[in-house]
Amino acid sequence: MEQEQELLVVGRVVGVQGLKGELRINPMSDFPERFTRPGRRWLQRRGEPPQPLELLTGRQLPGRELYVVRFEGVADRSAAEALVGRDLLVPAADRPKLAKGEFHLLDLVGLEVRLEADGAMIGRVSDLIHAGNDLLEVELSEGGRRLLIPFVEAIVPRVELAEGWLSLTPPPGLLDLAEG
Repeated sequence: MEQEQELLVVGRVVGVQGLKGELRINPMSDFPERFTRPGRRWLQRRGEPPQPLELLTGRQLPGRELYVVRFEGVADRSAAEALVGRDLLVPAADRPKLAKGEFHLLDLVGLEVRLEADGAMIGRVSDLIHAGNDLLEVELSEGGRRLLIPFVEAIVPRVELAEGWLSLTPPPGLLDLAEG
């Protein structure tokens, strides 16, 4: 039996490609080798245990933020369709080393969100959405509303991972856009 290990979500299966079992992956990682280098990966449906499988091949679609991958044992379109919506995981221990001041985007989930102007805590990062530009989903402390914040330096000028927070300098009206 395989030893328990911590896994890290690096992408999501968003569709099928063709008729031979290839899958489209929306990456949540800036490291292409996670989608192109053959080896062990895991797929997980929310609320279920992760299932191991072997990545055989992978390539990025030209001009797109999508990867097309092929897994061992997924040989036709119907087998591929059964995997749409699952998260793609890798061992957390395989995280690439970063330079000082860099961080993994997924480490932002759970951080406190503070206003740069006065340090007031307004919520927590609840998710990261990778759709061309990275968006932080922030659950606001008051009312539990959710807000999407573009993850750009002008709006998120400081990230203090060790202290567990990041700061916002929201443009006028941004905080009023929260969904209830």
